[in-house]
Amino acid sequence: MLKAETYALYLAVRDPRTPWYAKLLAGSVAAYALSPIDLIPDFIPVFGYLDDLLIVPLGIWLSLKAIPAEVMDEARVRATRSLEDGAPASRGAAAVVVFVWMCTAIAVSWLVWRMFARR
Repeated sequence: MLKAETYALYLAVRDPRTPWYAKLLAGSVAAYALSPIDLIPDFIPVFGYLDDLLIVPLGIWLSLKAIPAEVMDEARVRATRSLEDGAPASRGAAAVVVFVWMCTAIAVSWLVWRMFARR
């Protein structure tokens, strides 16, 4: 269910009838949910699953409120059909997710280095 809803969000983001702010929110939620890297690693007891139990569903709920109902209905139908035929794969989306995480890691590393280099 969560996988189908996340994929439907991805499809709704690509629809031209979706407002820009909904695209930004839903795109971020879908990218985070489909990303193999979590904000809090899953091996940390209790807190590791906190993002999966709170952040993703809250983001999906907010996104559903921002996307027009007819766009979301069509996206759900397309997502269900696509998932029944086999899991969709997008190398371009995977490359974007990896690029964003790499940029984030570089930025955090640079900030930490600057913080400790002053001492």
